[in-house]
Amino acid sequence: MKLSKLCGLLTAAVISASSLTVANIGDKSFYASAEEWCFAGETCEPLHDTSRDVQKEGVGNPLNFGERNTPADASTAEIRAINHKMTVQEVKYALYKEIDEHWDLISTRLGQTDREKMYALFLGLGSRESTLGEGKIGSDHETAYEDGWGVNSAHAYGTLQTAVTAFKDCDPKFMPEDNVPEMFQYSFTESNFYDCIISNHMGIRKILHFAEICIDEQDMHDYQVVRNSLKGFNTGWCTKAEDDGAYATYADEICAMAQFYYYEGHLYDNVFTWTSANGDKINKYRTADRWDWWGDGVPSMAPIAEKQEPATTTTTTTTTSTTTTTTSETTTSSVTTTSTTSGGSEKRVYGDANCDGAVDMSDVVLIMQYLANPNKFGFEGTDSKHLTEKGADNADVDTSSKGITANDALRIQEYLLHKVTTLEPEK
Repeated sequence: MKLSKLCGLLTAAVISASSLTVANIGDKSFYASAEEWCFAGETCEPLHDTSRDVQKEGVGNPLNFGERNTPADASTAEIRAINHKMTVQEVKYALYKEIDEHWDLISTRLGQTDREKMYALFLGLGSRESTLGEGKIGSDHETAYEDGWGVNSAHAYGTLQTAVTAFKDCDPKFMPEDNVPEMFQYSFTESNFYDCIISNHMGIRKILHFAEICIDEQDMHDYQVVRNSLKGFNTGWCTKAEDDGAYATYADEICAMAQFYYYEGHLYDNVFTWTSANGDKINKYRTADRWDWWGDGVPSMAPIAEKQEPATTTTTTTTTSTTTTTTSETTTSSVTTTSTTSGGSEKRVYGDANCDGAVDMSDVVLIMQYLANPNKFGFEGTDSKHLTEKGADNADVDTSSKGITANDALRIQEYLLHKVTTLEPEK
């Protein structure tokens, strides 16, 4: 099943150091002059409410990501298929969700109070590790798996290419990363390793693992903390190198790409750049003093409230004689839904495929699972969370066809992105 892109068509480009080959998608192509060969993808409107004070509030999780992006009991193939469909823009906002959720901790440890600079830094890291999916593979990027499941310490997955070593209960011969008690450390299971939100969470946690070592054990200050934390993320060792060559192709390149996103206005769209891209819009940030951009903040090990367990969902329901309003209060920022009642009898909640009273990405996921694997997720499926007849009735929101189709999932996504204001049929 292939869903339509929500923010315009993305460019699929095969890029080398000296050439750019463009693949057409429909009637659109990406045309670049020589000076533009350092980025690809298309601009589009931000997904978040632009009236928000991003520096204080963050972007607000407009895609309603939860503590994980996929059901915990989904198969690895199902999880990866969902990750694979993400646009570059969705990959970016998935990173921002985790940065915002742990903002106080990340800001304190890395010495940065400008939230958009932090967004840009992790876009630089994601560009260095996975090219933010290139508009082709979303967050479904895996490396160093040839030796087997979790055997190689470099075995990594996701936008940040988070290695197995970041997880609890990985091979005991790997150095433990148990020095970030403020962020929950997920166990090393396929369900966790391949979930893109958990992968981002653990990748950020890994950066903070090295930041703690840089501050407490290596007595580093200012930008050297983040620079060497990136070095540690790449090599496993965050000791300060004597020669800048140890940073040139990784930490310093990440800094240059971060500035591209920050200054060129591509924090919130489908545009991406890549390592060693050659063009004026990126080369101007490859300067000897590029880290001046990071500012003179003071990285600190000041205490931050611990978060030992993932957030849980609490649902509250209020009923009147005319309407029933159900609100899911959780870090997933689920959309509040309203359903019409008659004589105290509750009617369908449009879009609520899993019948939990809220409309969010979990409903989209269930529809996709139902279509891909009806034996497991159909009305009489073997999975305990299979689609029910009531859920199917709720989920059938696309009026162009009767019954559950991919267009129903797309319609719900459009609703979550505020592209449409209601899922109820036109009267």
